[in-house]
Formats: sequence, C-alpha cells, structure tokens
Amino acid sequence: MSKKKIIAALFIVITLLLTACGGGKDPIVVSGKNWTEQYILSQVLAIYIEENTDYSVDLQDGLGEVSILTPALENGEIDMYVEYTGTGLEAVLNEQAEEGESSDSILNRVREGYEEAYNATWLEPLGFENTYTLAYTDAADFEAETYSDIAALSEDLSFGAPHAFYEREGDGYDAFQEAYNFNFANTESFDPNVMYQALIQGDVDVIPAFTTDGRIERENIQTTTDDLGFFPKYDAAIIIRQEIMEEYPELEETLNGLAGQISEAEMQQMNARVDIDGEDYETVAREFLESNELIE
Repeated sequence: MSKKKIIAALFIVITLLLTACGGGKDPIVVSGKNWTEQYILSQVLAIYIEENTDYSVDLQDGLGEVSILTPALENGEIDMYVEYTGTGLEAVLNEQAEEGESSDSILNRVREGYEEAYNATWLEPLGFENTYTLAYTDAADFEAETYSDIAALSEDLSFGAPHAFYEREGDGYDAFQEAYNFNFANTESFDPNVMYQALIQGDVDVIPAFTTDGRIERENIQTTTDDLGFFPKYDAAIIIRQEIMEEYPELEETLNGLAGQISEAEMQQMNARVDIDGEDYETVAREFLESNELIE
C-alpha cells in the first residue's frame, strides 16, 4: 500500500473514532449569568454533560443577565443555561403571575411561551427556588419582619440592588416600588456579588438578597417576608434550545437526571463555599456531583 493510501486510511479511521465519541458534533454551549450561583450551576451542567455523555462542552459562563442570555439563546449563540421560572414569566414573556400561582402552573406557562417565542424549552426543575428577600444586618437600628414593615420605614433607609433589578419589567424595581409604596431615601446600583458587602459595610440599609445566598446565614443577615406576594415562584430549571435536543437525542433524558437533585440548603452551602471560603466554582460543582453520585 502506498504512503498516501496509508495516510488516507488512517484519516478515515480517526474521523470515525471522533464521530463515535461525539467529536463529529459541535460542542454544546453552556452559559449562565454573572454571579456566584450561576457560575456554579454552569459548571454543574458542563461537568455533568461531559461525565455522562460522549459530547463535548463549550463553557461560556458569566455571559450576562437575562436581557443578554435570552437573545443569545434565540440566536443559537448559546444552547442552554439555568433560569428561574418567575424571571422567564415576568421579565421575558412579560406575563404576570397570579396571586398564589403554583410552581407547576408557572413552569407550564414559561415552557409553552418559550417554545412558541424562542424555540427553546424548560426541563424539569433542579429542586430549589431562589427568590428575593429584603434583607438588613443584625447591627441595623431597626427591626422588620415583612416588606410592608420596610416600606413603613423606607423614608429613612437606603436601598441597594443589582443593576438588572432596576431595569427589569414585571418583577423589577419600578413595579416592586409601586406595589409596596416604597419611598427610600436613596437607591444604589451594584454588581450582584458586591451588593452583600455594601450591606455589611453599611453603605446601604436594605438589599433584595437571594434566598440561596450563603452569606445570609454566615453573616447573620436578617430577612423579611413578601407579605403581599409580589414575587412569583423562582424555581431553577434548565432552558435548552429545541434544535439541540433534536441534534443530541439523549441529552434531554440525561439532563433531567439533575431534576430535584439540588435543595435550597445545598445551593446555599455551595454559594457560601465560593463567596466566603474562597473555593473555586469548578471544585464546588464537581464535589457536589460526586457526593450525590451524579458522576463517578
């Protein structure tokens, strides 16, 4: 056999091997928002896919907020990320949750809405909800149990929130302020990962903390109740492009293996390991998957 024929034969063999191992397909692009929990969840998805399938992953974490991720998903620039059902309903689909509406009802609405508008769907929830709670430090010179209590004191308080919270419609600051009649002395805008430090340092009096944030327990931050039920359910779930599920037929079943696997306490602990203990996202994500026997 000539040298050229040997090289050609080797090329064919290598190509077939790569195709059999998923190398013949483009990498699955996993993305997420630019704050701790989302960096961890992006790593969870990427590691879980690579360990449980033959597919390769292109991790593009920290891409931005929902206003960036939604068009990126629609345009095929990313293939999946973890979103929260209430955000999808009110900030993306511009629909309002009904008072006391169940998690299942909101999930069905966002699934139907995304399939129609964005050719994407929602998989089964991961098991935890990350909603808002108005929070203040235990060193504050006031006490409050509900959002209405905060509203009554708001003229003497400063409020700090992530940039995106002021921009969102439906469940953002303007609608929130109107619902509770807040009249804060001043408002500040922060990166989500800076917001808690601003509260602890006394730069602001109140923040809309995330209930799964590890700093709530570790820093003894005080929380309050949404007594008017302003915020909808925010169950975490994977959004994925429908074309990707068609191209990778076993991917949906594989990813739904994560359904119900992450509790609020587990997510809070993972966040604390990064934000307070200084561990890296990948280590925390991998150890969670290993300890729950989701990967070997």
